Amino acid sequence: MDMREFDDGELREGFHFRGGHPALDLVATVTGRLKPAQRELLAEADDLARWLVAAGFAGSPLAATPGDLERARALREAIHAIVDARLAGGEGTPADIAEVNVAAAGVPAIPQIGEGGRVRLQGGASALLATLAGEAALLLGGDQASRIRRCEADGCAMLFLDTSRGGERRWCSMKRCGNKAKVAEFRRRKQGGEA
Repeated sequence: MDMREFDDGELREGFHFRGGHPALDLVATVTGRLKPAQRELLAEADDLARWLVAAGFAGSPLAATPGDLERARALREAIHAIVDARLAGGEGTPADIAEVNVAAAGVPAIPQIGEGGRVRLQGGASALLATLAGEAALLLGGDQASRIRRCEADGCAMLFLDTSRGGERRWCSMKRCGNKAKVAEFRRRKQGGEA
């Protein structure tokens, strides 16, 4: 039940949206996962409120509490851990799976037909997080789980949902990582041919 319609998703409100699914985009609120120093993009409750709007869960600004922020971070890390485990051939720990399930069991936001006939979710940050957790459960426990990938570009840890026909997508974004990889490969071949 994805009510957000955006392009291949680059940067909105300071957040990356290249995952192709809101649960994977939530994981991207920590940058530099492959580096010694990571950057937390959900530093304050207001950051979570901005992310919910930028992700399309809310149409207008809303308030988020420190408790909402704590729940969002816990959900994010559980999703990340489950995906990491699955990419390595495992399943994820019972604690991480329980974290997603408990978050999904909350009272979800209510879908409403809004202006222009578009669906809008009604509810506060807590309800929006329950809806997000429900979408995460459907992704991680559904047929699309096998289509979750990690970007193959050097230094990029972005997770994305491969919706390509052949299921062979390699990069989180062709514009960003795919283009860099193709340029680097071209240079390697050019240098190899001239040597």
